[in-house]
Amino acid sequence: MADGMTVRQATMDLLRDCGMTTVFGNPGSTELGFLDRWPNDVRYVLGLQEASVVAMADGYARASGRAALCNLHSAAGVGHALGNVFTAYRNQAPLVITAGQQARSLMPFNPFLGATDAASFPKPYVKWSCEPARAEDVPAALAHAFHIAMQRPHGPTFVSIPSDDWGVPTHPLPPRRVSQDMAPDPALLADCAQALAAARNPVLVIGPEVDAEGAGEAAVALAEALRAPVWASPFSARLSFPEDHALFAGHLAAAPPAVSKALATHDLVLVLGAPVFTFHVAGNCALFAAGTPLFQITPDGEALAAAGTGTGIQGSLRLALPALAALLPATDRAPPPPRARPAPPAASRPMTAEYLFHALSRLLPAEAIVVEEAPSHRPAMQQHLPIRRWGGFYTMTSGGLGYSLPASVGIALAHPGRRICAIIGDGSMMYSIQALWTAAQHALPITTIVLNNSGYGAMRSFSRVLGTEGVPGIDLPGLDFVALAQGMGCAGLRVEDPALLADALAAALRHEGPMVVDVAVDAAIPTLYHKA
Repeated sequence: MADGMTVRQATMDLLRDCGMTTVFGNPGSTELGFLDRWPNDVRYVLGLQEASVVAMADGYARASGRAALCNLHSAAGVGHALGNVFTAYRNQAPLVITAGQQARSLMPFNPFLGATDAASFPKPYVKWSCEPARAEDVPAALAHAFHIAMQRPHGPTFVSIPSDDWGVPTHPLPPRRVSQDMAPDPALLADCAQALAAARNPVLVIGPEVDAEGAGEAAVALAEALRAPVWASPFSARLSFPEDHALFAGHLAAAPPAVSKALATHDLVLVLGAPVFTFHVAGNCALFAAGTPLFQITPDGEALAAAGTGTGIQGSLRLALPALAALLPATDRAPPPPRARPAPPAASRPMTAEYLFHALSRLLPAEAIVVEEAPSHRPAMQQHLPIRRWGGFYTMTSGGLGYSLPASVGIALAHPGRRICAIIGDGSMMYSIQALWTAAQHALPITTIVLNNSGYGAMRSFSRVLGTEGVPGIDLPGLDFVALAQGMGCAGLRVEDPALLADALAAALRHEGPMVVDVAVDAAIPTLYHKA
């Protein structure tokens, strides 16, 4: 044994070696041994509820490209966090999640705060989990979890750590380097290039993995070499393609008939960094039976296995896209015409979401990062608030609410000084509103815009699509977001008059710390999907 080296000391050295020196947590009694004599060179970010803590760590990890450590409290705390653990899994966020466990000496007696079969609790939505058999194995288990989290596709891992393990003697861990990328099959890339060269009218569907891998510029170069239109994949949780680019065709809806209609005129479909395809409503995807050649490139073997059609090529997009472009001959294919842009929306009272997004697009700083969780207003945002820069947009892939507000905190911490614009629905805001406290404590430049239509707009839309009536629990009257923000140390204001909107947004975007702008928007039922 190393003289004086404890599990806690070996773990802190591991965190430094792995670059996990920002830790997100909400502590309890079973974590005190880990938190004892906290070092000055490791930042601890406190969240006030475990689901918020996981989302903060997720946002930080996705924005930085490095795994983040998230420390939760025992079984009940893991239970609180599970919704956003599921989201982190769907987001492919590299997290190492730890949770305290009762002392090993108490475990035979089913103690208070003890977790039965703790390693199984977050499954199947972690890539790997364990509770080490011996205390001295904790640092090695955390190293294992880190390297699994950082293998593509990224994702969360979980380690349960008994509370009396931290002071046990152990060995220091040697530094390690582990490859994270897989090269694609050259023969399959050659087949894809040959099919693309022969196609008369190919189309690209691009998903969030392109931005996550830093392969955005390679994707743009490939599209330009092909002179092919580009659609964003359904529910893409990051920027898929610069939305002001002449080749950008729009966002695919998560409905089978809509996907088929958008892609039907093309004689080859190339899907990059996305599933084939993510759907939200039932219906027939005629594309699958049409015999249209489809190629899919992704590091995600599960997405390839689930595609059900086409040729799947597993590998890093960072490696695959330049290799594919190098195999393509020059083309004389005419580029598609640019898509039509909507006219500026008119002012009204209450305001439309379209009017709000159009105003915001004119005021948002070029380097700002947009984080969105306003599902019923997403089509309006996609029409009137184009995202132009890689790394400039985040949302969640899971559909679970309560992610984007705390994720904004993590993203702001990963990009000090960058303006973060969190666009949140009034229903979503109430899931993790305590994240405002953490934003205020760190004086983060987060402008939170609440689209307040006094209810769950997405549920209103789905009620119409599904033909249901009289559904309870959709309306949300009486919420005062300005008062809630002020109670947690954030500035806030409410806007109802469209004539005051631009000044309010400009002030919030200049504000040095966090600020909430509660905007009253039209409660008219939005159209998310048309009936099949």
